[in-house]
Amino acid sequence: MGWAPDDWDVMSKEIGVPIDLLKEVGLAFINKRGNAQDSFRARVLFPIFTDAGDAVAFGGRILPGSTDPAKYKNSSETTIYAKSKTLYGLNWAKQDIVAADEVIVCEGYTDVIGFHRSGITRAVATCGTALTEEHVRLLKRFANKVILAFDADAAGQGAAERFYEWESRYKLQVFVAKFPDGKDPGELAMTNPEALAAAIKDAKPFLGFRLQRTLDAGSIASPEARSRTAQQAMAVINEHPDKNVRKIYAGEVASHVGIPAADLMQLAERGSRKPEVRTSPTIDSSRRENAEFVALAIMVQDWNAIATWMSEGLFSDDVYRRAYLAVASVIGNIAGALEAADPDAREVIERAAVVDIDSDPFTEAKNLISAAVRRELSIRNRITDPDEIRADRDARILLEEIDNPTMADAVAMELLDWLGKRVGEHA
Repeated sequence: MGWAPDDWDVMSKEIGVPIDLLKEVGLAFINKRGNAQDSFRARVLFPIFTDAGDAVAFGGRILPGSTDPAKYKNSSETTIYAKSKTLYGLNWAKQDIVAADEVIVCEGYTDVIGFHRSGITRAVATCGTALTEEHVRLLKRFANKVILAFDADAAGQGAAERFYEWESRYKLQVFVAKFPDGKDPGELAMTNPEALAAAIKDAKPFLGFRLQRTLDAGSIASPEARSRTAQQAMAVINEHPDKNVRKIYAGEVASHVGIPAADLMQLAERGSRKPEVRTSPTIDSSRRENAEFVALAIMVQDWNAIATWMSEGLFSDDVYRRAYLAVASVIGNIAGALEAADPDAREVIERAAVVDIDSDPFTEAKNLISAAVRRELSIRNRITDPDEIRADRDARILLEEIDNPTMADAVAMELLDWLGKRVGEHA
């Protein structure tokens, strides 16, 4: 580790290297005044090496108390440094990785240091990027088992498909470690190194990890809930390309939800991405009277796809509004939302969880925002405050631009902000 002083150009002045070379390797640049300026300032530095031990870049982290908004700053890519092909710590860990036939992949430099300080010396980290195929190809030279020490499920189905493809192409196994209380490995190494070691020892295969998360979030409190949980679990299982693997996991789901194993085995045999454990109604996105329910259904089934555009003020139906608040209070956790909701709202959430949606999330959000803004404007025709009148006029102008593809995103956010301020006045 090293340190970049809290100065603008001390390294550039003192290192004795031509500025052109410093620029080429990403250590300095020419500022607006035409002077050499250091790329790193007031940061702890982590030298980044190739697996052969050649220094090619730096990662810099602020210390507690810093006012710099960027927690991490990394060297830009250069002719000698490609982030997608470089793993921090591999030069130190490779011998132990080979001996164990296992490598642990982290997200941060301090996570790697935490593992090594805890005696687990086969950890490496990506350098500010997601795990890439180039990384996997590099790791395959040293081990056949990869344990992910980060939330590999966060990117959803697209990430899952990449991991399964890499498992097949490079003949390796991808596992995931689950850490207690949401702590990262660096924190756990300082507070409970035994738990850190246990998390690695108990790592689950990638599909098994994803499936367990789905089952834990689901409910088996009623026949409808069992059906829904089975449907969601089978959707995860059927992302896997190996039919035999799917069938084995389908048996686990059958035991958990109490559905005959043969039924789920058939779904696994087909590998359908949208298995229908039971017949579900389909929402037609053209039926505008169901717009609020469609948005709720998208929120329940794919939180990240629409949650950014949702707010309480969009819902004119009070039951749908209460259902929205229950779902939003637990950030899309269906089981938690059902527990938080009142009976009427719970019924809406249960229907939203199993309905088939065939519509674009942002389109639904735009329609809901437009309807809510027009509804609010219609009750503001007696406003006399000049500032409010101007704000309302601006909202009407924005409404005319919400379907403009180049402006829709920004317009929707401005209208949401306008709506939140006005609805709050009489909520």
